[in-house]
Amino acid sequence: MELAMGNTTPKTVILVHGAWADGSCWSPVITQLNGAGIEATAVQLPLSSLAEDVATVQRAMALEEGPLLLVGHSYGGVVITQAGDDPKVAGLVYVAAFAPDADQSALSLAELLPPSPAGSELERDGSGFFKLTRKGILEDFAQDLPVEQKQVMVSTQGPTSIHALSAPVSSTAWRGRSCWYVLAENDRTISPALQERMSSHIGAETIRVPASHVAMLSCPQKVAEVILLASAATTPQRAPGSKD
Repeated sequence: MELAMGNTTPKTVILVHGAWADGSCWSPVITQLNGAGIEATAVQLPLSSLAEDVATVQRAMALEEGPLLLVGHSYGGVVITQAGDDPKVAGLVYVAAFAPDADQSALSLAELLPPSPAGSELERDGSGFFKLTRKGILEDFAQDLPVEQKQVMVSTQGPTSIHALSAPVSSTAWRGRSCWYVLAENDRTISPALQERMSSHIGAETIRVPASHVAMLSCPQKVAEVILLASAATTPQRAPGSKD
């Protein structure tokens, strides 16, 4: 069978952060991946619209030969669901992330269940961008991190546009690809019940961690282990139009 990426497993991982964060949130995971011989690229999303965020990931993918593994946290799960519909992408890893079906958005998924505690700690500016309050970061977003680290997140969080959060996806990259889901059991931003529902819907292999929403910071070794497992287990996609 002719494969789009030959017979090799993914050796390059593209890490996609979510709302109210930036690419540096993957730093502990990158250290673990590099130590295992896996190249990792953490993108910096503008968080201004889904289209612009997807384009950012697509530019990162264009620089790599593949096969690739896309990893998304939180709203980053929406981004990889849309951007990952590419023959270079062999698999997807969702980390406490939204995993939408067609015509679903981060916002519409969040509305499927009662609001999470973090939902009441959002502040909107006059341009339609949201930030979490200090209380929201300290108690509901990253409650299991050291105080100093939480304070840094308060200062560096990326304001996120309603246009990003409310935009529905038109592609579902998880269809026909192997998927993994890191479920954060102590999440106060995306409820564990919603995470369970989404991971089951996309048929992901689910790994539970006793972590807050930012599992890649509080449990980086475990998150890295899941990414390494996915990299080793993923079969590259068949090239379009190929025959057995």
